Amino acid sequence: MRTDETPRTEQGRLLATLERLLTIKALEVKSALDEASTLVAEAVGADKADAFMHDAASETLVAVGTSDTPLGHKQHRLGLDRLPLVNGGRIVTVFQSGVSFHTGHTEDDPEELLGIKQGLGVRSTLAAVIEIDGERRGVLAMTSAQPERFSFEDLRFTEAVARWVGLVAYRAALVERVTREAAEQARRVAADELIEVLAHDLRTPLTPALGYLTMLRREVNQAGRPRAVRYADQVTVALKRVQRMIGAILDASRLEQGLFELEPQPVDLAALVWETAETLRTPQTPLHIAAPADLVVERADPERLRQALENLIGNALGHTPAGVPVVVEVTQETHQDGAWAVVRVRDEGPGIAPTLLPTLFERFARGAQSSGLGLGLYLARGIAAAHGGTLTVDSRVGAGTTFRLALPLESASRGH
Repeated sequence: MRTDETPRTEQGRLLATLERLLTIKALEVKSALDEASTLVAEAVGADKADAFMHDAASETLVAVGTSDTPLGHKQHRLGLDRLPLVNGGRIVTVFQSGVSFHTGHTEDDPEELLGIKQGLGVRSTLAAVIEIDGERRGVLAMTSAQPERFSFEDLRFTEAVARWVGLVAYRAALVERVTREAAEQARRVAADELIEVLAHDLRTPLTPALGYLTMLRREVNQAGRPRAVRYADQVTVALKRVQRMIGAILDASRLEQGLFELEPQPVDLAALVWETAETLRTPQTPLHIAAPADLVVERADPERLRQALENLIGNALGHTPAGVPVVVEVTQETHQDGAWAVVRVRDEGPGIAPTLLPTLFERFARGAQSSGLGLGLYLARGIAAAHGGTLTVDSRVGAGTTFRLALPLESASRGH
């Protein structure tokens, strides 16, 4: 039978604090840590409690959570809620060393900041490391204006509670991230729906506008007005570009909704690459084609494959310096799962930043130098997948980019 009441009292205080920590509704990190700091300050009778978290970007310990107490409010007014690691101080020392700290005479501590000792008038300090998933992430600190305010039992209590405060922070961060991602997803869905509606509405007047423009061009040509003919041709090119952009938006929507359909037939991929390259060839950037005499994909949609090739080759041409060739290579490869037709499109452009690569094939993904809608690569990969194939990229900054489109030669299409 236990006769020492102090451990039992400490255990009861710890359990009561834990129960209150577990009831915190972790909707946002700051509010969760503010609430946690306030109840922990009450549990040890501190004038102030802080949950300092490490901000790696600024190398600063930030009091993300602070107790709702007069000393806590004063700390924020004095700007002592942010402690740069380079400035040192007792809280920084605890974070860097991982060793807890306890003193009843903060005013005599040579490592403590003057702002803490004189500005806040702190006399007693407790500090323990906050860990999240085994990683040191911050410091739980208790302070009081009274000397000798805390005991070593309070320090052990603070060390135990610090682990639970870390869990509160981790749980709140997860909820915050999920909420943010859900809001972003909802925003994207709403934006996609709006764009699709606009695309449908814009497509309707384009066809008659192009028709009237054709008749106008015919009339000004017959009237011998070459300048007006050039203007009409320029407007036609612009309207057809808008028409292609609208088509890309609607195709992207069909891909997303699983309504993307193919009209499969035997397609000579080598011939299709030559035809597509000829339509995109420009005097500024040469195109080098290396392809066999023929390479037939048994079941493929020639127009969809042309669309994918136009996106890949056009993208390469747009990112290659003038005079530097773009290389398009068509080969046949045999793997364990059968024979494949492979198209590689290689440019000598600036390459793709590593930060952009993970989202390169997403809808509306655009680099700093991109001028389109950011749908070309998304559609190209969707077209490859619809044929049971793949589209991958290999790129290094300053060393160019290679896209690899692989299509099964004989397997049936897996249309969306």
